[in-house]
Amino acid sequence: MKYLVRYSAPAEAEAEDAYLWIHKQSPFHAAKWLAGLLEAIASLESNPESYPLAPEADTFNRAIRQLLYGKRRGIYRILFEIEGDVVKVLHIRHGARRFLEP
Repeated sequence: MKYLVRYSAPAEAEAEDAYLWIHKQSPFHAAKWLAGLLEAIASLESNPESYPLAPEADTFNRAIRQLLYGKRRGIYRILFEIEGDVVKVLHIRHGARRFLEP
């Protein structure tokens, strides 16, 4: 089954903020990071249920899953839900940030 991947407004804004922050440090790496992020998210089109539940799943009592993207101190958590044949990307957060709370 192929899923349709959609981004929430907060996820789009968080991806843009992360890109701009990385771009200030290194424009080349920012472009490479963004391309990799988009590729990782596109991989959710197939088999998104194979990713583990995020810690926030218990807090919000919802099946929120996470895909980790990046290396070492640059890991980002892509938080998403599966609704029928749609994968909704909820947030894109740096791994060092606290877990979401209600």
